[in-house]
Amino acid sequence: MTQSIPIAKTGKNFAVVDLGSFSDLHQFIFDTQESPIKWEGKIFLKQLLNLTSAEISLNTLQPLKSIPFYHKHRLNEEIYIFIRGEGEFQVDDYVFPVCEGTVVRVDCEGERCFRNISDAQELCWIVIQSRTDSYPDHTIQDGYGVHKQVSWIGKEQI
Repeated sequence: MTQSIPIAKTGKNFAVVDLGSFSDLHQFIFDTQESPIKWEGKIFLKQLLNLTSAEISLNTLQPLKSIPFYHKHRLNEEIYIFIRGEGEFQVDDYVFPVCEGTVVRVDCEGERCFRNISDAQELCWIVIQSRTDSYPDHTIQDGYGVHKQVSWIGKEQI
């Protein structure tokens, strides 16, 4: 049974949603009119959280299953962060192992595909898509400290 997508709670400067554990992601089905493929265990966050600088998806793949297609992107590189399971990832003519803790970046032009090689455990990962060459600075250059004492008392709960 497909679970309805939860509604994000929002404030002036944030949006938050609880999707549950990765083991429950199979309740979400990604289905698009552009593709005949329905993907159980995939949810995109861009519209859900009103993201303006990236697309992020949470994903699972059942044991001994493979992504059934190669794909590329026109404008976005992808960063895959594997958080559970074991698999093999293919970019162009290269195949390499992935598991919890593996992070893979793929350029737009890279033909990518991967599979779960476990016969017992789901492969779980997060994908971040962002525009190629859109962030030339080092992360620390964008952030700055706020001169304010940290306090958790009297704060509004959502």
